Amino acid sequence: MPIDPIAALAAEPTSREVRWTSRDVLLYHLSLGAGRHAATGPELGYTYERDLRVLPTFAMVAGQGPSAGDGPAPGLSLPGIDVDLRRLLHAGQELAVHRPIPPAGTAVVTSRVAELWDKGKAALIVQEQRATGADGDPLWTTTTRIWARGEGGFGGDPGPASPQPAPDRPADLVLDTPTTADQALLYRLNGDLNPLHVDPEFAAAAGFDRPILHGLASYGLVAKAVVDGALDGDVTRLAGLSVRFARPVLPGGTIRTSLWWQDPGLALVATCPEQDDAPVLTHATATIRP
Repeated sequence: MPIDPIAALAAEPTSREVRWTSRDVLLYHLSLGAGRHAATGPELGYTYERDLRVLPTFAMVAGQGPSAGDGPAPGLSLPGIDVDLRRLLHAGQELAVHRPIPPAGTAVVTSRVAELWDKGKAALIVQEQRATGADGDPLWTTTTRIWARGEGGFGGDPGPASPQPAPDRPADLVLDTPTTADQALLYRLNGDLNPLHVDPEFAAAAGFDRPILHGLASYGLVAKAVVDGALDGDVTRLAGLSVRFARPVLPGGTIRTSLWWQDPGLALVATCPEQDDAPVLTHATATIRP
């Protein structure tokens, strides 16, 4: 059986040390389009190691970039779970940043399968990771939701109801973020070498017309848009971001992010104008520090 719910939920958490340097941070920012118009807006806070500020969503790739070496082959390696990579979709992501991430550092990341939900035709795997800095204090917590097609029906809990969608009123702010045709090729150098984002034959076998942009690339692009467009470029104010991945973005398309201010932060939804304004990220909220 590809998924053993008892084994997955009962497994002891695993820990590993991750390291990153300013070069990893710079690559991450460049892969999200920072400095793309260097002649008119070099965005030195993102693209120059002097006074480098770190976009909080860098937590999603810390320890996976060039400083990590070649690393393991792409896939999902969790206790009690053995599923073909082509049957997996990144369904949702949540990040809580407990303090600013330094431009270079180390952390111990502890991982566990926190929940396993039975969706009938699919299973939803909820993986939690907690990062602790070298000083012993928390750095960030992530919750990753992975949709495993064809792995449901094991009699488990279907999970909680979906969070509320965006408010039913005009957005307070709308931000457009263009992507480039080579965006996925650059973003994958952060460590996610899933062939879905580069190999047309693999993408076709997974049901897509051509390689798609990483969900976490869309996630980072939206985070950068929020910081730049709503938070005056202050990366320390973005304390968290929770989203559901509704549809992949094709490299070269635009991500249009609509924002609504609400206590204690923002509600948001991202769509793609080139795909008939289809939703890309939904049921999304951002936690904002004053």
